[in-house]
Amino acid sequence: MKAILKDFPERIETERLYMRPCRPGDGHDVYRAIVHSRDQLKEWLPFAIHEPALEHTEENIRRSYADFILMEDIRLHIYRKEDDSFIGSTGLHRINWNVPKFEIGYWIDTRHSKQGYITEAVEALTDFVFDYYEAKRIEIRCDPNNVNSRRIPEKLGFVLEAILRNDSVSVDGESVRDTCVFSKITK
Repeated sequence: MKAILKDFPERIETERLYMRPCRPGDGHDVYRAIVHSRDQLKEWLPFAIHEPALEHTEENIRRSYADFILMEDIRLHIYRKEDDSFIGSTGLHRINWNVPKFEIGYWIDTRHSKQGYITEAVEALTDFVFDYYEAKRIEIRCDPNNVNSRRIPEKLGFVLEAILRNDSVSVDGESVRDTCVFSKITK
């Protein structure tokens, strides 16, 4: 089946959260989260290097929504059930439908960090991808120095397969960095 014909549910739920595909109009919530969390995110994520503009954030979401429609990249927004607060983003990236395999990425509005939300979201997304899409492989990649990001796959039983040395350029373009490659595969 062609990727564009694959279905995706309206939302994935956990005990405290729900995740849904990004959609036009989400820009304001995402913009506020980036502005508040920028100092912590800019070391690791290119979109946080410069002060964001609301219009640019909304444009980025609409491009991500187009990728979602094509099923080329699946950006999900995470909300707290109790009050529908936007708390962060996750998603399925570098998708290879032939295997099928996926990479999970994530970031959190720092006002909601240290509460286990990202671990909860990534665990649910991992289970979903194995069950719903019958994934054979799921990866999480992160900088070895990003301790908070690295803890997520470690807590969830992903295997550290490799640390790719001098694998990419740092977000600020000043140095090269390493990349941890964690994975889970079907049993």
